[in-house]
Amino acid sequence: MTYDLSAPLEFDALEDVRPGSNILVSGPAMSGKADLCISMLADGSRRGEGAVVMTTGDRADEVLDDYRTRVEDLDESRVAVVDCRGEGSRSDERTAEGAYVYHVSSPGDLTGIGIGITKGLETLANNGAEEGRFALDSLSTMLTYTDRKTVFKLCHVLSSRFDSAGYVGLFTIDSEAHDDQTIQVIKQAFDGMIEIRDDEGTRQARLLGLAGQPTEWREF
Repeated sequence: MTYDLSAPLEFDALEDVRPGSNILVSGPAMSGKADLCISMLADGSRRGEGAVVMTTGDRADEVLDDYRTRVEDLDESRVAVVDCRGEGSRSDERTAEGAYVYHVSSPGDLTGIGIGITKGLETLANNGAEEGRFALDSLSTMLTYTDRKTVFKLCHVLSSRFDSAGYVGLFTIDSEAHDDQTIQVIKQAFDGMIEIRDDEGTRQARLLGLAGQPTEWREF
């Protein structure tokens, strides 16, 4: 079984992504990175897959409200949100509609983040989601709380976890918020990268890593 991530971004290499793959989505602020990742998750939810979203900015209820608008007749028992904005200590809850939410004390609480993601994966598996997609928005926020080597290790650990769970992971990073060395270190934890840029008001993307040679830039 492989994943087709090409619905919002039509690259051939995204039509056949193996479970356990981690993809870095890199671009400037406000370039649509998170929207692209959530669109890929929503396409999976329409197929009955699980969806785990880790947010460092938006509240869990805001993430769920947005997700409901993207997926008609959403089965929320197959949706989990790890809310890392730092309001309160570690805790979990289930919404009235059945979604699982885990709260983490800070974007720098990597232990809590790992626990929340693991619990989310286990909950969705117990609810019948045998495969699924994960999105983390954003690594840049985490890098303001901890160093790049620690974030790299987290990404590497999550890759192994997703491989075991049969998931695929999408991680956003602000390409203009970090020096080149930081980006290069973080990139090593990923199987491929989607780069996003704004070309005179036109949003474009290209794919590196999954297809061997980088693709051409394409509007989306």
